[in-house]
Order: sequence, then C-alpha cells, then structure tokens
Amino acid sequence: MFQIHHKRERKFRLTNIALLSAAHIHTRGFLEEISKRDDCSLVALWDDMADRGTRYAEEYGAAFSGDLDSVVGRQDVDAFIICAENTRHLPLLKAAIPVGKPIFCEKPFTALTADAAEALELIREHDTIVHMGYFQPFDGVMQGVKKMIDSGALGQITHARFRNAHHAAYGHWFDSEDLAWFSNPDLAGGGAFMDMGAHAVHLLRSFIGTVDSVTATIGNASGIYSAVDDHGIALFRFANGVLGTVEASWVQTGGIGGLEVTGSEGTLFNHPQLGYVVAAPGKEAQPVEEAPALPTRVERLLAAVRGEISREELNEDLQCSADAVAIIDACYASSSSGSWVNVEKLG
Repeated sequence: MFQIHHKRERKFRLTNIALLSAAHIHTRGFLEEISKRDDCSLVALWDDMADRGTRYAEEYGAAFSGDLDSVVGRQDVDAFIICAENTRHLPLLKAAIPVGKPIFCEKPFTALTADAAEALELIREHDTIVHMGYFQPFDGVMQGVKKMIDSGALGQITHARFRNAHHAAYGHWFDSEDLAWFSNPDLAGGGAFMDMGAHAVHLLRSFIGTVDSVTATIGNASGIYSAVDDHGIALFRFANGVLGTVEASWVQTGGIGGLEVTGSEGTLFNHPQLGYVVAAPGKEAQPVEEAPALPTRVERLLAAVRGEISREELNEDLQCSADAVAIIDACYASSSSGSWVNVEKLG
C-alpha cells in the first residue's frame, strides 16, 4: 500500500522529480503518491515510447520529452525515478548517476551481474545515492521480524525460505502494449523468477546474509507467456552455513506466502490468522511485535534528498540489491546447467 500524506506545514523545499521511463507496472502507483504529496512534484518525464510517456505526462502535469539528455540535465530536477524495463536500467543509470542526484530505480537493480558491477563502479565514482524499488524488508512487520532474527531468540538458524508469488500468468496481467515487455526476455531478462524472485532474494540476502552458491529449477508451466519462466524454486547455501529456499511464481493460485526462518530454539513464520509468530515444540505461538518502519520507494527517495537516511544504511542496502542480481543470475545459470553454481561476489 502506498503511503499517502495529508497536507501539512512544509518543512522542506519542494522536491522536483523526473521520471525516466513509464514502462513498469508500478509507475502509476508512484506517480499517484507524488501527486497526493505536498512536498514533491513530478516536473519532467522521459520515455522511449512517446505515446506512453505523453499519456502519463499529461495525466500528472509533467513536461514530456523524448530527449533523455535534456531531462537528465534539467537544473530544477532534484531526483530521478527509473521505471524502465529490467534490461534498460543500466543505460538510464549511466545517464543519471554522473549528475549526482539521488535515484530511485525499480527492482531489480540490473538484469545481469556484469551490469550491476558497472553501475556500482559508476555510483562510487560519482558518490551518487541509488536505491531500488524493494519494500518488503522495510515495513514495520518485517522490521520486527528482522529484530527477532538478529536477537538470537531463534537459536542457531539452520534454514530459511521465502515464497513470493501471485497468479499474473493466469490473470493475463501483461497482455497490454504497455506491459507486454514483462514476457519479452530481451527486455525483462527473465520471467517470474526475475520479477517475483527478486523480492524474495533481496529479503533473504538482507536478513540472512551473503550467498555462496545456488541450485535452481526455473521453467514455464502455464504456456501463457511461454518465452519466459512463470515459476521457479532455488536452494541457497549461505556463507554462514544456513540453507535457504526461494519460491517465485506467476502461477500461484493460493497458499501462504512470506518468510519462514527455523532455528534450534524456534521457528518464525507467517501464520494465516496471527501474522508473523515464533513457535517451538510444546510452546504456544507468540506474535512478533512490529518495529518502526523504514522509508521505502518514493518516501525513501525523498528521505535521501533530505539527508534523513545515513549513507551507511543506503550503501548496505545497495550492496544487498547488487548481490541479489548476482544470486538471481546464478539461479538462471544453475537451472540451465542442472548443477550448483557459485555466486559472483560484487565488492
């Protein structure tokens, strides 16, 4: 759910935002939030599809331009949002990063490990803030979950899993011209495992740690968007000895999603009635208390502009986002080869 702010006394100068591509399915949600806030404004929009870009620009009161350099170079722009197709993130990042203004890029960071490494090098060269469209680790519930994991209350953690899935294939979510790229491997870089798996991989990387190697089976079951995968399962070996499982799907028609972490003293899981709980044999399930939420997506971009998030926190999550690319890349390689694949380290 997008956070909507009521009118209030403005404490900061209005933040002007430029959107680079309106390709992603979440574009409208981000622009709706911006339109309802009194502390930011969409002033410019670039898109390589002029019809799509013009429609969004007119609807949200921004100036449309098909000239990327002119939009990136606008002096009145304070920050950028990139909502391009997955494989087109890198060219837009390369255009915007040298400007030095904060960037919110939809997930995944990039579609390939080599592209993530190139973007990381450019970010460090120009000291630019870049964060992705991940949200699951940052809400109050998951921050409470992280606090529980970090507290040691679960004992020695042995395994963890995360399911992130919906029925997009059966629901024909990507049939429109604007969203058809989700089923084009040249633009999406992959299907459900790239789309849904990215969230699960990023969360496990953020909460459990770095991943050394993976094995995965990724394929297409429905035949609906047959050029890309619509489901996949991967097994991780974490550097700390924990085993992890990720399930991602566009063909999930029910069941409980979310995180499960098992340790010697108990298991944390998503209870269908109680939400996240910790339980152990012979003990009653105890709800996990929420913790203060961290800003995410548009809110995170604005907080970055205002210096309200430490560079340490931003850099740590950037590393997790880059590592998630390498993990997903290794999963696809494993699925193709049928063997365990080592995850490339991005420093």
